[in-house]
Amino acid sequence: MRIAFLMAPEGVEQIELTDPWHAVHDAGGEPVLLSTRPGRIQAYDHLDKADVFPVQEVVGDASADSFAGLVLPGGVANPDALRMDEQAVSFVREFFEQGRPVAAICHAPWTLIEADVVRGRTLTSWPSLRTDIRNAGGTWVDEQVVVCEAGPATLVTSRKPDDLKAFSEAFLPEFLKRR
Repeated sequence: MRIAFLMAPEGVEQIELTDPWHAVHDAGGEPVLLSTRPGRIQAYDHLDKADVFPVQEVVGDASADSFAGLVLPGGVANPDALRMDEQAVSFVREFFEQGRPVAAICHAPWTLIEADVVRGRTLTSWPSLRTDIRNAGGTWVDEQVVVCEAGPATLVTSRKPDDLKAFSEAFLPEFLKRR
């Protein structure tokens, strides 16, 4: 079970990368770090620099069909940068077109909005994205985790780092179905 973790070269909230990463690994899966550029990504703990992580694949060279699922960690700067990169947006859209599950937390739905995949979906996020999601045709709810099956691809969303345990418990079963 190869799971793509897509993030920009900097700005990802570290715990939103590492907690789901460990959950995938502990479930016997293979987490793969993708970014828009080769090298390393710089993670953050809120606004402070945290650790760096090696990029395993560049999104422009990757294809959704080689992964069972996609995790989009948040952080404010991370999804804002991803939504400006057409290859990243196309990669996300590809998962939905192929009916592969996607999990997004915190600010990550900004990338989903740019990929035009939230229309008709119910999801949650960091509260400041509420209007963006509604304007993109989605239904925003304030819940710890939402599993939306209103489309060919299951979408699992969560609000914030405090929800990470519930987030992993919700997306892992969806990803395991693709094994």
